[in-house]
Amino acid sequence: MRILITNDDGYESLGIKVLSEIVRPMGEITVVAPKTVQSGMSMAVTIGGKPIAARKVSDEPGESWYYVDGTPASCVKYYMSILCAEGDKPGLVLSGINHGGNYASAALYSGTVGAAEEAALSGVTAVALSLDNLYPTEEDFECVRVFLPGILEKILASPARRFGMVYNINFPAVSPERVKGVKVCAPGVIRWVREYEGWVNVPGGPVAYPEEGESLFRMQGDVELDEDNAPDCDVNLIAEDWITVTALNIMSFDADENERLRGLKLGVR
Repeated sequence: MRILITNDDGYESLGIKVLSEIVRPMGEITVVAPKTVQSGMSMAVTIGGKPIAARKVSDEPGESWYYVDGTPASCVKYYMSILCAEGDKPGLVLSGINHGGNYASAALYSGTVGAAEEAALSGVTAVALSLDNLYPTEEDFECVRVFLPGILEKILASPARRFGMVYNINFPAVSPERVKGVKVCAPGVIRWVREYEGWVNVPGGPVAYPEEGESLFRMQGDVELDEDNAPDCDVNLIAEDWITVTALNIMSFDADENERLRGLKLGVR
């Protein structure tokens, strides 16, 4: 089987290296990932007059690595358009392993999920993978190493019945012994409040200076959980050391609300 791996943390991130190691026994791997960090890009693509730089960075038997100076979804498009023959799609696209959880409403912003959505748009089995730790070490991925192969085996053995499915999998940042199990669940709702604060140049960090008349801010914020979240939604289960699997559909159509709108007779004065 041919497998495409991508992410939004960049081709040099620890998570993508660990993922390639985990799935190496499953088939031929091509890694196409952003040149730089592209978090929060959702399904954005690099378009217009901006050239998109790409480079092969390594080529070993059964495993090739490329970077693309673009968004995660653009990496998937590059693979589909340039690296594979027309109609010759991969058997599986994996996006991750993201540094930080992509559960609940965070999935709406996630470049990790966005890349998987781009793959699903091409009719490919697509899985987004995240670890609930923004600054993971090699040891933090051990629960992914233990549980992911079995999860993927079962997903591949039972293909989706509808077009456009993305399987969003989040792993708690705990040892395998502490993981309670795997639960298929619905996403919860989280909100960010007090999201912007004034920019401060920190030693060792990025440095920025405002132009005349500008004020600089950084996106930070605090997270609040919706009070109506179900006890068994993903954000609550992750906090209880469960691995969560949520089926998302890129065709975000709400049939019930559509029917309600019909009843409003919008075209009648």
